[in-house]
Amino acid sequence: MPKLRPPVSFGAAAFAVAFALLLPHAAAQAQENDTLAKIKASGAITFGYRESSFGFSYLDGNLKPVGYSIEICNRIVEAVKTELKLPAIEIKYQAVTSANRMPLVQNGTVDIECGSTTNLVERQKQVAFSPDIFRYNVRMLVKADSGIKSIADLQGKTVATTSGTTSFRLLREADRGRSLEVNNLAGKDHSDSFLLVETGRAQAFVLDDILLAGQIANARNPKDFIITGESLRTENQSLMFRKDDPAFKALVDRVVSGMMKSGEMEKLYAKWFMSPIPPKGININYPLNAETKEAFANPSSKGI
Repeated sequence: MPKLRPPVSFGAAAFAVAFALLLPHAAAQAQENDTLAKIKASGAITFGYRESSFGFSYLDGNLKPVGYSIEICNRIVEAVKTELKLPAIEIKYQAVTSANRMPLVQNGTVDIECGSTTNLVERQKQVAFSPDIFRYNVRMLVKADSGIKSIADLQGKTVATTSGTTSFRLLREADRGRSLEVNNLAGKDHSDSFLLVETGRAQAFVLDDILLAGQIANARNPKDFIITGESLRTENQSLMFRKDDPAFKALVDRVVSGMMKSGEMEKLYAKWFMSPIPPKGININYPLNAETKEAFANPSSKGI
C-alpha cells in the first residue's frame, strides 16, 4: 500500500512563497539605502543644491553651485574616496526645492542634500541628517530708524511674512496672552517680503535671521535696515541624506564633527558669512552666534 503524504498546508505554502518573493525586495531596498555601495558601483555622487540660499547653497556667476553647505559636502566626498579607495568620484548636481528635496533624497536621485534644510524630528521619519551645521533665530527685520525693538512694539503695525512660512504663526505663539493687534501682509518670496518693508507698506519682516541678513546685504542701502527683537524660535540646519544607512551616516557624522573639533568649520563659516562672496562680492556679515558655537562645540543631529 503506497505511503500517504501529509496534507499540504496552503497557508504555510503561501507564506513561504510570499517570504521568498520579499527577500529580493528586501535585498534591493538595503542596496538602495547603501549610499557607499551605490557610489562605489557608479563612481559618482549626486549633490542636491538650492539655487538661492545665499551663503549656504546657491549659483555663482558661472551658474555653478557654491556655498558653505556645498564645501562641507566636498569634504565628505574626500572622505568617501579614502573609505572606498577610489582615486576620483564624479560629483553630479541636482537642483532641489523645499517641496521636492526630501522625495529626491528618498528615491535615490540625490545622495546628499547640501542646502539649507532644518533638521526636524518629524522629518527624521523620512530622512536622516548630519550634525547641525548652523543654528539661527527667527527674528524681525525693520528700518533702522523705525524705533521697533521688540514684539510689543509691533502693536498696530503691519508685519510682512513670506507665503508658506511659519513666521506669522510663531509670532502669534510668542504673543500669546498679550492680544497684540497686527496686520499680516504676505509676500510671494523673501525678496517680495523685504520690498514690503523697504517701500513702507510693512513695518517689519519676520523670518530666519540669517536669511534676513542676506536680504540686507543685497539691499541698495544696507545701513537702512537692522535685525532686532527677541527670538521667536531657534532652528537648525543640517545636511540631509537617506535614512537607514548607518555606514554613510557614520562617515558623514565623523567628517562634520571632525571639522567642528579642528576649527575648520569656523574658518569655513567666516569665509561664507563674514567675507565677500561671489558673484557680487557681497558680505552677509553675520557673526557666529552663540547657538552655532554651541553646535560646533557639541555636535548633534538630534533635531527639533
